[in-house]
Amino acid sequence: MRQLLLDLLPPYPPRLDNFVVGGNSEALTGFAAWLTPENREPSLLLWGESGSGKTHLLRASAARFSDAASDPSLTGIDESQVFHAVDNVERLNDSGQIALFNLFNRLRSVGGRLLTSANTPPLQLALRDDLRTRLGSGLIYRVRVLTDDEKIEALKTQADERRLNLPNDALDYLLARAPRDMRSLSALLAALDRYSLEHKRAITLPLLREVLQTSSTP
Repeated sequence: MRQLLLDLLPPYPPRLDNFVVGGNSEALTGFAAWLTPENREPSLLLWGESGSGKTHLLRASAARFSDAASDPSLTGIDESQVFHAVDNVERLNDSGQIALFNLFNRLRSVGGRLLTSANTPPLQLALRDDLRTRLGSGLIYRVRVLTDDEKIEALKTQADERRLNLPNDALDYLLARAPRDMRSLSALLAALDRYSLEHKRAITLPLLREVLQTSSTP
């Protein structure tokens, strides 16, 4: 289901203004301040569990993006760039940890910036000590997963923007049976909108079940 949902996502890239804040107002405010040109703090680490929106924020930063989940050795690092974002640093292998350590030192020496994300605070990361110390020396913010109520409010807002008339229990049904991260839920809402228009049918629970079944089909 997940890949089919991701294929349905809107074509626009992640931005700060389309990040669903929820209980992350402090983290988002600090993150936005760090991105301003006058800020001189060389590094910032976002940590939180999967689905909290860390990748969205890293991609919204306009930094050169690398993902340790798919490139644990960081072989794709472009040394000419002075603003880097490295996602999922807990997935780095030995070579990748050395690469990130060297990148951190180089960026600090030239006035560049390093943005990273992890699933735990720096002190709990199973990384080499010198890298863990450096990642913990900069700004650190926790990004929290939205509560169910926050997800429902966000989906209601998106539905209103699409002028979708949803049954009262549709969003509860969606949360109970679909992947629970906002990226997938937003994709399902887009799929529901498209399916309703294509079939010229009002949005009902039976229609929602059809969309979920279609999204689950291999």
